[in-house]
Amino acid sequence: MLKFDILTLFPEMFAGAFSESIINRARERGFVEIALHNIRDYAPGKHRVTDDTPYGGGGGMIMKPEPIFYAVEAVLGVDIPPEGYATLRRQGYPPVILLTPQGRLFNQPLARQMVTTHQHLVLICGRYEGVDERVRQFLATDELSIGDYVLSGGEIGAMVVVDALTRLIPGVLGDDAATAKDSHSEGLLEHPHYTRPAEFRGHGIPDILLSGHHANQQVWRRQQSLARTLARRPDLLETASLTDADHDFLRSLGQGSPVEQQPDSK
Repeated sequence: MLKFDILTLFPEMFAGAFSESIINRARERGFVEIALHNIRDYAPGKHRVTDDTPYGGGGGMIMKPEPIFYAVEAVLGVDIPPEGYATLRRQGYPPVILLTPQGRLFNQPLARQMVTTHQHLVLICGRYEGVDERVRQFLATDELSIGDYVLSGGEIGAMVVVDALTRLIPGVLGDDAATAKDSHSEGLLEHPHYTRPAEFRGHGIPDILLSGHHANQQVWRRQQSLARTLARRPDLLETASLTDADHDFLRSLGQGSPVEQQPDSK
């Protein structure tokens, strides 16, 4: 089982994402456990204040360190030493991950590494202008970003991380091999897919998919994946694992072959 403890100011945001589809089934079948914790519940004082103006001026509000530290301590049942959480991490306590635009990019290889390495993750959802730097220095063991853009908070990022990791857990999907065929799993974008009807509004599908020749179909899918990656994300080809046949096909595209083969119209 993979357990997620999510610290957020807006736990209600997660209701739809975690109560439907694959994640909900994974929870019901015991593959994942998700606990939501309202950071405001751990804020000291009568008014439960979780943010304040930044020292030195500037716009926006900053999330205060106390409620975040107190929340992690309560969730994990341990006091964080003055030298920081890293000491506890070395003792086997779970990673504490801050969702922030400043974090390292979350991608499929990282998701696969995380799901095979960890059984418990603590996710902190940042908000407002950001979090007090001491959260980064003495609490978070990692920082993740889901893309080069800014959202209103880390909640959507946490949903993405939970979804991406959950579907990689063996047994969650009907076909465990399905994730190996996803875009980015092999460093390439996925090939096109077609289903019934074979003709729709005058548009058909590639003849090879109706041929019954599975070996040729596999070659077609691989080449379509390469072509689509070249057209849309050529940067991925720099690190993808490519065969000699892959390189030959890509060279053929560079010599004037169509970038993506279009389906035949029938």
